[in-house]
Amino acid sequence: MSEGQEISKMLVLPNDVQEVAQLNMFVKDVCSTLNISSEVTTNVILAVEEAVVNAMNYAYPEGTQGEIRIKAYTRSDQLTFEISDNGKPFDPTTTNDPDLTLSTEQRPIGGLGIYLMKLNMDDMKYQRVNGCNILYLTKNLKPTNS
Repeated sequence: MSEGQEISKMLVLPNDVQEVAQLNMFVKDVCSTLNISSEVTTNVILAVEEAVVNAMNYAYPEGTQGEIRIKAYTRSDQLTFEISDNGKPFDPTTTNDPDLTLSTEQRPIGGLGIYLMKLNMDDMKYQRVNGCNILYLTKNLKPTNS
């Protein structure tokens, strides 16, 4: 990322998984604008896609139209995707990581997507504000000094 370069972009999608290609192009465009490597871009696309598809599939009752808002912005060498909907309350940050030592047959269904979000992003926060779910997925753009 160039010094001082900041972006803020927004995409609004219906709760329809047919829109995932548009979502992925949006995330890829954001990452390309910031000169993020293809490897990191792939990880960010995966995490954001998991979050948005979860909202598309579960936020609204079946057969109900709703929208998912995706805002991407940079701040202090971090890229954040703010994903919001007005659906049922759900805090993905409270879910337990799946037990990857179990075989696929032994593992309960669900939770792997949220685990991939945590794995591929540097920070994940959730808030419920005025009947709205807001999930923040953040990726550090500069390596941290240990």
